[in-house]
Amino acid sequence: MASAGDLPRALTADDFLTFDWDQAALGQSLFYDQILSGNQNISCAHCHHPDFGTGDGLSLGIGEGGQGLGPNRTPGVGVSRIAKRIPRNAPGLWNLGARDVHVMFHDGRLSRSDLFGNGFNSPAEEWLPQGLNSLLAAQALFPLVAQFEMAGNPGENEVIGAVHDRIDNAWPIIAKRVRLDPTYGPQFVAAFDHIATPDQVTIVDIANALAAFMAVEWRSIDSPFDAYLAGNKQALTASQHAGMVLFYGSAGCSACHSGPLMSDQTFHALGVPAFGPGRTRMFDPYARDVGRMGDSNRLADAYAFRTPMLRNVALTAPYGHNGAFPTLDGIVRHHLTPLASRGAWRRADANLPKVQWLEPVDFIIQSDPREMARQARVVPGDGPDMTDDQIAQIVAFLHSLTGQGVATPPFGVPADFTP
Repeated sequence: MASAGDLPRALTADDFLTFDWDQAALGQSLFYDQILSGNQNISCAHCHHPDFGTGDGLSLGIGEGGQGLGPNRTPGVGVSRIAKRIPRNAPGLWNLGARDVHVMFHDGRLSRSDLFGNGFNSPAEEWLPQGLNSLLAAQALFPLVAQFEMAGNPGENEVIGAVHDRIDNAWPIIAKRVRLDPTYGPQFVAAFDHIATPDQVTIVDIANALAAFMAVEWRSIDSPFDAYLAGNKQALTASQHAGMVLFYGSAGCSACHSGPLMSDQTFHALGVPAFGPGRTRMFDPYARDVGRMGDSNRLADAYAFRTPMLRNVALTAPYGHNGAFPTLDGIVRHHLTPLASRGAWRRADANLPKVQWLEPVDFIIQSDPREMARQARVVPGDGPDMTDDQIAQIVAFLHSLTGQGVATPPFGVPADFTP
């Protein structure tokens, strides 16, 4: 049985960075506005919407060029239709304003670091601008300049053209678009002390406002488990308590999902079934996803992905870096018997909206025996034996991580948001 010493301490407000609420209100408007995308046809909220646990409910999302929201999103039509699925599952945004978060993205390609003199190790390297208020603000910059997420395809707009010149050339174009907006310009002047006139608004201010909103809106520290950690021993049901004992005991889940944030923030190869375009290194000749190795170039990091934090995990299906598993039961069982789970997995388990022109390549990686052999070599061994009842208890515990206030966030979805 897990002892009190095995459990993390409770999360409190002191674990989170402080953000300005006026800036957060401005960030809410920007988060749900298509003005930040190259073709002005997609917002941050199209892939991170609270109706889908701050994700999109899909295994691999449909980005720029698509239409609609969540599992009902379609791939678009004509010349503006999507050319590629988003390579990885849209992660939830819960508790990313925590002080101890030091790495982001499934492959960890963004982290706090002094390597480039701007406070971060990122794909923008030394061209990431100075003055970002948090790791979350740095993260907010990259979907804006990702071709298939928000920037658009070459030849469609000046943002993507600038990205292909150099990544930091695109951000001033987006910032100019925002500061010239008759609504946003005055709002920035009101929300930021250092901005006296709209012409002073930069991409850093936009990113800082987005970070303030996401951090304030999706802080979640009021789940039944949090109440239990804070001293309310009646907060969990009997099944949830039994699952907690397994999670922090014989099931071994807390070896990786450790600490108050329930993540060691490091990288592990789990042998999740491969499909989709993946994120390749520039010299990779075909669609595959090598995980952390794509950033580190270390063979030891091949096919490893960041341990996700688990608050509100029951809301963020599907699971895995590519959304391979539609249920908590499925991803838990995969952890316990990864090789058998990998063999039993079926393509129908992936929630991929029909895209006729992409179907020939959606699962093409599985037809490459060499790549499948490389992935098989890093599939971990089986975990401890668990009965169906014990697995159900672990799943019940994961449901106890859902915050009580998730349906009533400080800001909510703007009334004028249209998918």
